[in-house]
Amino acid sequence: MKKTFAIVLVVTVAICSCSLTGSTKISLAELKDKIAGGWAGKMIGVSYGAPTEFRAQNKIYEKELSWSTEQINNSLQQDDLYVQMSFMMTMDEYGINAPAEKFSESFAKAGYPLWHANVQGRKNFFDGIMPPASGNPKYNMHADDIDFQIEADYIGFMCPGMPQTSNAICDKIGHIMNYGDGVYGGMFVCALYTTAFFEKDIEKVVATALKSIPEQSQYAQCIRDVIAGHKNNPDDWQATWQGIQDKWGNVDICGAMSDFNIDAKLNGAYIVMGLLYGGGDFAKTMEVTIRCGQDSDCNPSNAAAVLGIRDGYNSIPEKWRHGIPAIADSVFIFTKYSFNSVVESTLAYAQKLIVQNGGRIQGDAVYINLQSPAAPPLEESFPGLRAVSRATVGEGNGWFWKGYWQEAKDGNGKLYQKVAQAKDSEVTFAFIGAGALLMGRWDRSGGKANVYVDGRLDRSIDTYYWLESFGEDGGWVDDANLYHVLGLPAGQHTIRLVLTGAKRAESLGSKICIKRAIVFEAK
Repeated sequence: MKKTFAIVLVVTVAICSCSLTGSTKISLAELKDKIAGGWAGKMIGVSYGAPTEFRAQNKIYEKELSWSTEQINNSLQQDDLYVQMSFMMTMDEYGINAPAEKFSESFAKAGYPLWHANVQGRKNFFDGIMPPASGNPKYNMHADDIDFQIEADYIGFMCPGMPQTSNAICDKIGHIMNYGDGVYGGMFVCALYTTAFFEKDIEKVVATALKSIPEQSQYAQCIRDVIAGHKNNPDDWQATWQGIQDKWGNVDICGAMSDFNIDAKLNGAYIVMGLLYGGGDFAKTMEVTIRCGQDSDCNPSNAAAVLGIRDGYNSIPEKWRHGIPAIADSVFIFTKYSFNSVVESTLAYAQKLIVQNGGRIQGDAVYINLQSPAAPPLEESFPGLRAVSRATVGEGNGWFWKGYWQEAKDGNGKLYQKVAQAKDSEVTFAFIGAGALLMGRWDRSGGKANVYVDGRLDRSIDTYYWLESFGEDGGWVDDANLYHVLGLPAGQHTIRLVLTGAKRAESLGSKICIKRAIVFEAK
């Protein structure tokens, strides 16, 4: 089913034999203004929310919010912007229809740091796991995380009124690092943009965008709960927040056993809460989204971009866009783009996609064949799964060690990690459940190990990680996901990890570091 869908979408991008809802006209100047508004919204929202990022976890952020013109400078260093601009740079080099492998390679070798689904997607590339497998939950425990949701905007910006074309590109890029709800987050946000180009009513924008993702998905369910909460409590966003928190606040697999929540659908719900309760007001939309907490710089960035697309750059209140002209030609780190040049490039790609999909450009007039939204097939990353226990390293808690393992202790003398590098050293973790995750460290001295589940070899892992651009330590990753297995029959199981003594030629060692395990069960 997945392969069939991908093939259909590629054809859609090329010739767009999709169902349409008519044609519309927009001036080239207005199209550019709206695209500029989208990028400006991203810059403003992420800069405004940056001081609050993850300062409120499982609670509302209640401290004072402030804004100064100079804060917009922060946007030049934000991953919400430079990661997706690097995808655009890949398009510049290899073409708009470049294969996913090219995007994956450029993304993996880029000189910027990454986290969660993104860093796992990068690691998977270096381990020979190519998209779409690189985002699949078999190889990526961050599959439902927010990563693609915060870096997909450019796709929506260049697909005005064309949600099927947007979804096609999202399907390709999103599976580099995400799957299921993680990909739907990007599709949904992009559909907000594709709709907002020509629809002013925010409730209609949200409802229409929702049609671009599977209605059975948890992401869609979560957004529908926000819509229902707004309908029942139109003047009390905090009541809706509490209902969302009670139902969806603790389903994240990545942040299992903690208050930290990077889940795409929960943070997507906060985007929609800002849009609905903001009532089209730029400042209030961002404030509500920020106060919802968790990833509270990314979420107002998306919400503000929707209003920027809807109303255009010149309609953003002067207070918020005042600082942009001074940095409009400054380059975002890790990219070749400035605000001015990324707007021009996005506009050029939008024109190409409009023409490819049956529209036309005549002078300053742009004629767009509007597409009706269409959802992809349902993908579920972790159906019926929940974390039930966490076991740090030690002689108890189900851990059994063999060979020479050194103990690493923190400043308080507490054991936090065990390290081995000799061949045939091994550790067995015994647990009762339906799956488990082993966590540790990737770094420049990482080596290889074979992993056995219930006595059978499953696969090999490699904990080497280093990028020259990161300097001497190569950007090591602590609390890295070394190995996981899911979907086991409920009951007693073992994971046995055996060091092979082998390593990549470039690795400085063959060590394996183990910190903890998380056990999962089926609901």
